[in-house]
Amino acid sequence: MDAMQEPSPAIVIIPARMASTRLPGKPLVDLHGEPMVVHVAKRAAAADIGPVVVAAAEPEIASAVTAAGGRAVLTRPDHPSGSDRVFEAAQSIDPQHRYPIVVNLQGDLPTIEASAIQAVLAPLADPAVLVATLVAEAAPEEREDPNVVKAVVALAPGCRSGRALYFSRAAVPWGDGPLYHHIGIYAYRRAVLARFVGLPPSVLERRERLEQLRLLENGLRIDAALVDTVPLGVDTPNDLARARRLLAPKPV
Repeated sequence: MDAMQEPSPAIVIIPARMASTRLPGKPLVDLHGEPMVVHVAKRAAAADIGPVVVAAAEPEIASAVTAAGGRAVLTRPDHPSGSDRVFEAAQSIDPQHRYPIVVNLQGDLPTIEASAIQAVLAPLADPAVLVATLVAEAAPEEREDPNVVKAVVALAPGCRSGRALYFSRAAVPWGDGPLYHHIGIYAYRRAVLARFVGLPPSVLERRERLEQLRLLENGLRIDAALVDTVPLGVDTPNDLARARRLLAPKPV
């Protein structure tokens, strides 16, 4: 994958832990001979936006990543969220703060495209944007699905990024027009990530079970870039079967 060599503006950190209610041992499930977290790390490396590190909650994850040629750092197993795990890893790997942007990429997106990972940095070209993320147009069957997080984004016609005003499991906003499916990747300015993990869980965050609402409730600006496709998130055995079909080697 990659090594920590020349400084770059961003570092990609993939939080991973074995505990998963619906798919135990999720980071290490096999996808055509490689653990899922390794697939994600390779896609992040292909994006070539900076070094890629897996923040592992357990030694077996770290061992699997290093055996595949990647880099991993072992973190506390009891973090309440992936963001806390990413922050610990960033402090451990880069105490000198050489990387001003930290990209938090979920480890259960094995089909995410390298171009999408690159796209998450675009909103940060505006100094007023503190955190960036991704959205894609939601499919009709996703509108009422509470497992699909919708982002309310101020996207003018023809624009590829805009300010995120809210995130919800409900079908918002009301009225004609597209709904936007939120994709689990964030690019934080380093100081904002430090502030974020130091804030207590917020009222709407608890209600919606969406930690990004903590940022909005504390006045921290998030912008979202629009991409064309939603990567498959692997949360269940059925999702895993679908990922195996999508990633099956093409016949020669």
